[in-house]
Amino acid sequence: MNERIIELTEISPKDFFGAHNSTIEQLKRYFPKIKIVARGSKLKIYGEPDILDEFETRLDRLIKYFNRYNKLDENSIERILTSNGNEEKTVAARNAKDVLVHGVSGKLIKAQTENQRKMVSLMQKNDMLFAVGPAGTGKTYTAVALAVKALKEKEVRRIILTRPAVESGENLGFLPGDLKEKLDPYMQPLYDALRDMIPHEKLESHIEKGVIQIAPLAFMRGRTLDNAFVILDEAQNTTHNQMKMFLTRMGKNAKFIITGDPGQIDLPRKQVSGLKESLLALKNIEGIEQVYLDDKDVVRHRLVKKIITAYKSIETE
Repeated sequence: MNERIIELTEISPKDFFGAHNSTIEQLKRYFPKIKIVARGSKLKIYGEPDILDEFETRLDRLIKYFNRYNKLDENSIERILTSNGNEEKTVAARNAKDVLVHGVSGKLIKAQTENQRKMVSLMQKNDMLFAVGPAGTGKTYTAVALAVKALKEKEVRRIILTRPAVESGENLGFLPGDLKEKLDPYMQPLYDALRDMIPHEKLESHIEKGVIQIAPLAFMRGRTLDNAFVILDEAQNTTHNQMKMFLTRMGKNAKFIITGDPGQIDLPRKQVSGLKESLLALKNIEGIEQVYLDDKDVVRHRLVKKIITAYKSIETE
């Protein structure tokens, strides 16, 4: 009897194997001639070579399904174990039309408004996109979803998320802790989006290995960002030099999204926003597009749209 060892990497064995090893039990019923032993993240399988080959093929489909949808249930396991694989490709192709990412617990993450859908469409045809609009319009969330999608589909090897470390009325220097502890709360919106889209263990693994990097803009200096999906968030708080430095980091096979809200600039007075400059300077360059989101794109609480409208009226007086 032959023995093979299969190790599950970057997925949670607990989630994949299911409650009371329900996935393993289904596999045993489908492959009665194979002995299956699960230990931690490893599977030991015993049987004849041809049956073991078939088992590994089916298991690989299950793993790919789990990676795509972040869940496995009895029906999907049964379908994958009994189909020839073409059905899964058909389902994936059908879902790909609207769904950007199958998030944690099967949450469907898709563009919800016309301008968010425009972001998706333009990023399919261009390598750089400016997404500009007020808070709550989903520009950052949609950008992160596009980045996660590109990583899952192996279009890029890593995701880099960055923000200029300009505080909104607060001073990082007075916060307790080391640099990472000071900056983590400032980067929290980016972490929050990622946690919706990537299971905890896999996200931690990606961050530990550098597949996903979250860092202040100053850390980008001197780097060349190849094979990466890069998002600059809160870009209205960049200076001329910071924006120029960031944009020229773009390497081979890179995708850049720059998001910002020109109405919430926290730079010192008389300091010109790098975002406003770049929107004017780069508007006619082929391969660079701009999307302007507005209060019709707000996807937060219904009052947020009214708050934005109310402030707009007093800020233009």
